[in-house]
Amino acid sequence: MRSIIFFNNKGGVGKTTTVYHVAWMLSELGIKTLAVDLDHQSNLTSMFLSPERLEEIYENELPITILDSINPVVSGDPYKPVHIEVITDNLGLILGNLSLSAFEDSLSDAWLKCLNGESYSFRLTSIFNTIINDAVSRSGSEIVLIDVGPNLGAINRAVTISSDYIIMPVASDLFSIQGIKNLGITLSAWKKQWVQRQEMQPSNISFKIPDKAASPCGYIVMQYSAQESRPVKSYLKWANRIPAVFAKYVLGNDPVVKSVEEDKYCIALLKHYRSLAPMSMEAHKPIFLLKPADGAIGAHLYAVQKSYEDFKVLTEKILSVCK
Repeated sequence: MRSIIFFNNKGGVGKTTTVYHVAWMLSELGIKTLAVDLDHQSNLTSMFLSPERLEEIYENELPITILDSINPVVSGDPYKPVHIEVITDNLGLILGNLSLSAFEDSLSDAWLKCLNGESYSFRLTSIFNTIINDAVSRSGSEIVLIDVGPNLGAINRAVTISSDYIIMPVASDLFSIQGIKNLGITLSAWKKQWVQRQEMQPSNISFKIPDKAASPCGYIVMQYSAQESRPVKSYLKWANRIPAVFAKYVLGNDPVVKSVEEDKYCIALLKHYRSLAPMSMEAHKPIFLLKPADGAIGAHLYAVQKSYEDFKVLTEKILSVCK
């Protein structure tokens, strides 16, 4: 099993949309996949589920979101196996919850008290590791894709130490570059702090604490336009600064001046699919599976066919760098 967290300190870069489409493409390729919605906005859950199913779950407060597996542990009760929503035979979803952010304070307190060797604090800090391992063992998933919010809080820290790999979706602008710096510095600090805490773990615990590498595998530059010269020039102005910033702050390497197209850590320049995006949202299916009945006709249908190849290449590249 490989777990991959899609993470950026800056919001609005298309992170959730990328997780959604990569999860669907993995399913298309016959790979058992689990998508995990750990962004308290729960946008990934909204993308996967129909309005009717969303109302059924959240209006009736069905106890099947990720928070319903977290709350018993917070209360000191036994862990409740997480619900896996079946999307396809090869694709499952762990549902998000808007109240997840309320768990931040408990996790922050547990992180501090791990230094005292408290079993309960290690249990809380390990909750996402517990949930993912449980879901994988029951679903047989080979790949886990994790969507998190654009912040450097306690939830994302606990998720990061429970993940094998990190991919950063970024935009080509000043604040995305600042986000890469912030995230790189913070990731380094989190890893060092967790190593320190691992040495304090009690010897008699019955659960498995995270021992993941959280290795940065690269970045995806979002909303690239190859049709108009002026937007491309503006885009590349910032995009070509990303390799040096990623090397210095995320990898801890000496920056080598190169263009984004030459950087081996640039997983993809993902195109902007413009009018296909709202069509995809309306149909509750990925862009590359839109049909004429969904409104994909004429030039749109050609763009859908092209997008299938684009996302297939992207997904295969992710599999090759996260191995």
